[in-house]
Amino acid sequence: MQHDFELEKRRFVVGGLVLLILLVYVIRLFFLQVVEEKYKVMAQDNAFLTRTVYPARGMIYDRKGELLVYNQPAYDLVVTMRDVKELDTLDLCNTLGITREIFDDRMHEIKDRSKNPGYSSYTQQTFATQLSGQDYGALQTRLYKYEGFEIRPRTIRQYKVAIAPHILGNIREVNMKDIKRDPYYQRGDYTGDLGVEKSYEPYLRGSKGKQILLRDAHGRIKGNFEDGRYDVSPVPGRDLTLSIDADLQAYAESLMVNKVGAMVAIQPSTGEILCMVSSPTFDPRLLVCRQRGRNYKGLEANPYKPLFDRAVSASYPPGSTFKPTQGLIGLQDGAITPQTVLHCNGGFRMGNFRMGCHDGAAAWTIVPAIATSCNGYFGWCLVNILNNKKYKTIQDSFTAWKDYMVSMGYGYKLGVDVPGETRGFIPNAAYYNKGFRTEKWKPINVISISIGQGEILATPLQIANLAATIANRGRYYVPHVIHEIQDTLIPDTFKIQQRTMIDPKWYDWIVDGMRMAAVSGTVRRTGNMDPEGIVLCGKTGTAQNPHGTDHSVFMGFAPQNNPEIAVCCYVENGGFGATYGVPIGTLVIEKYLNGVISDRRKYLEESMLHGSTMANMKFMKK
Repeated sequence: MQHDFELEKRRFVVGGLVLLILLVYVIRLFFLQVVEEKYKVMAQDNAFLTRTVYPARGMIYDRKGELLVYNQPAYDLVVTMRDVKELDTLDLCNTLGITREIFDDRMHEIKDRSKNPGYSSYTQQTFATQLSGQDYGALQTRLYKYEGFEIRPRTIRQYKVAIAPHILGNIREVNMKDIKRDPYYQRGDYTGDLGVEKSYEPYLRGSKGKQILLRDAHGRIKGNFEDGRYDVSPVPGRDLTLSIDADLQAYAESLMVNKVGAMVAIQPSTGEILCMVSSPTFDPRLLVCRQRGRNYKGLEANPYKPLFDRAVSASYPPGSTFKPTQGLIGLQDGAITPQTVLHCNGGFRMGNFRMGCHDGAAAWTIVPAIATSCNGYFGWCLVNILNNKKYKTIQDSFTAWKDYMVSMGYGYKLGVDVPGETRGFIPNAAYYNKGFRTEKWKPINVISISIGQGEILATPLQIANLAATIANRGRYYVPHVIHEIQDTLIPDTFKIQQRTMIDPKWYDWIVDGMRMAAVSGTVRRTGNMDPEGIVLCGKTGTAQNPHGTDHSVFMGFAPQNNPEIAVCCYVENGGFGATYGVPIGTLVIEKYLNGVISDRRKYLEESMLHGSTMANMKFMKK
């Protein structure tokens, strides 16, 4: 019998094709059931509903344990798209107080995967947030009409007292940038916005939990899957205790009403911020309700910019509060001694150039020069520094000058734990080389920086830190508002003592000058607190303002030895340093140390509480 090889070949080919087809099907099934997440998720979503369980956000206290920020019940309206069938859209809009256009935009946004990554019609999506108890009541009675919609309990922030919005911050709904930056977040979550709510967000937010519910074939909830075996409990956020004194904060804010500027108080021994005011301020409760967006826009439109944190973000000419730094550099660098006499002929004079001074003709050493805030003395002091023979060129001497300044906390961010800090400005030699188009410029060309004018800029926080540094005789801690984090150590950054490049012995001369200013110099008229038992050291500043009335500045600390508080008060368009800066600054010191304002100084308190500098502002003029 003849063997048919051709038939045999066909049988192998057909068999191979069948096996290949079966293999393709097996691989495809494996891919769909095991590898491809989309179908797996769809299958799971048909059988299960995973609900996010949100943790309680950590609460915030002041240094005395007074509750500042806590949680209160709120509600989110969520929707499962696959369950939305016949919906009375107009009735839902009326219940929520929104337009049909807003409703349609919201539903479109939910389905847009570019704005809502991971969208699934089987999972709950946030439709509206921060519903009040009143909104909840209205919805609850009509929820049967809105198939697919459900109310989910949440918490929002509430404030016990309306103070310190720039320190405390607020929370807001996350955006796409937040979601891409941190996979923890999903659409509808809240995150810290401004203040410690933002800077300490990882501690405050806690960790989300989840609840897995079982669906039947019709999508109805039948209870917990395996009695909650696979549920995950949320972890509450950690509580924060801040360094601020709520009573002192409220008092300082009241003194700054109807004024534009900032007030900062620091505990020198720790660097903890006792109060930090940016004025004008606002009620933090404006940014926690459903009208948050509208209220935020209103604050943004305010010409006085209440959202702008002037304490850490505004850069001002420090004026005469800058003079102690010049004296310290001169003493350290050997350009002057405590006994060096420098003359003031009604100001600083060199050739045809004159920088005026209020004192008239005089000759001073360092201590009375600080007490009287003599422009002539510190002008010549800078000349001596920059012409110091130990340096080959003015480039070298100016670089050394800047290095000293940086070591005293100027020119760069201090590292405070409140968002938005700016660095101020301390020029370097290259800056002037470029500006003058030569390296052969002279001290006379930059003489204005000797009195904190010209190109010099500093934040109120930096000026307050200088006061704390002088109080500590050349040491400081990075200013911070955190005092304690529940079950967690505060960052080491705030525990490391910083030292300036100035020998501690030279600070005693500056302290003596600031003490003399308080008892017989520029601070005395509105700032002498000896009768109140407070040994004050202070320095005034009148910062020239080319756009209107000069700025009023004060920095100081008390007591002279073992100081407990250092302050800076900066009032835009406030005039002389003693007009607003000294009264407000010393009242805050007195309030902190004595608890009350003496009868002798009540008139000052009343004057500051009712005083206003708003009329001096010229920002609205074209």
